[in-house]
Amino acid sequence: MPLAYALMPVNPAILQATNGFTESSDIVFSRLPGGNYRDVTISVGDVVTVTVYEAQAGGLFIPREAGVRPGNYVDIPRQQVDQSGNINIPYAGSIKVAGLTPRAVSNIIRERLKDRAIDPQAVVSVTEQRGNQISVLGEVNSPQRFPVDPGGIRLMGAIARAGGPKYPSYESTVTIKREGRTYNESMSTVVHRPSEDVLLAPGDVVFLTRIPRVYMAFGSTPSPGSIGGTNNRRFTFENDNMSLAEALAKAGGLDSNRADSKSIFVYRFEPKPLLQQIGVDVSQFPTKTVPAVYKFDMSKPDGWFQADTFKMRDHDVISVAESPSTEFIKVMNPLNAAAVNADTISSVVVNSK
Repeated sequence: MPLAYALMPVNPAILQATNGFTESSDIVFSRLPGGNYRDVTISVGDVVTVTVYEAQAGGLFIPREAGVRPGNYVDIPRQQVDQSGNINIPYAGSIKVAGLTPRAVSNIIRERLKDRAIDPQAVVSVTEQRGNQISVLGEVNSPQRFPVDPGGIRLMGAIARAGGPKYPSYESTVTIKREGRTYNESMSTVVHRPSEDVLLAPGDVVFLTRIPRVYMAFGSTPSPGSIGGTNNRRFTFENDNMSLAEALAKAGGLDSNRADSKSIFVYRFEPKPLLQQIGVDVSQFPTKTVPAVYKFDMSKPDGWFQADTFKMRDHDVISVAESPSTEFIKVMNPLNAAAVNADTISSVVVNSK
């Protein structure tokens, strides 16, 4: 049974709709759950220090003899947050600090000491962050694992701390692993859309991978071996937004002897809502995506302008049809060959006599 598909001669409305989807289809990071992380919280394994202040001598921590020691505070020995997320403070007991900000822990300590110390105040600080860390790995120049800055850190800042990407943005894919799930997006999208440069959360793993985007060109384009390229039919993108005209140019353009400039096709799968927006009846397609074929007529000037505006996607397939005259020549060649053979045979018979 033949595969059903949607054939769409390109016009300005179709061009605008499909390009709009191309530009928005890669937006992922701005929708990440648990983002917008700004206040660094204390985590299991962190090392914290606590300083307790009293308003005057003679309280819980400061002796009455004013000359015995300077100041009105006492430093609690620094300690590491245990596996239960707790630390111990004299006279305040065990306090669960994991998941809280230093300021919140300070308030808890003050509340627990206020009935025993003289107007107590507490300052809590994290001296070593061992739990709230971010890892940046993969195709970066200097893989790093580092703690979250007090004001948070954005994705591009984290990649910069890891030495930046090894390869161009249009060949790099960024993966963020957060809370057991992974999210992927092209580096180009992060560069060009500020909303995708999201704040990272403690425990995030950022991984850069080199995945060159490719397209294939078939039909009446120059024969394999006549130009450069990967296998001469499979080509890589050379910028963030490659147009159909650029893609055809890299494939060697149209074969002047064979190509039908009225019939240039681009094959890809499109989501149903996009085709419905264009006005295509998608009721015959049972799947979420529809095989779509875009047709360009480059025998007219507007066809070239549309091709230069049409945005290519990863793994698009371009097909250039052969001109009707070429098909006619193909049909006539066997007949011409037969006629030549008949003349040759006749000549041989005559000469033999």
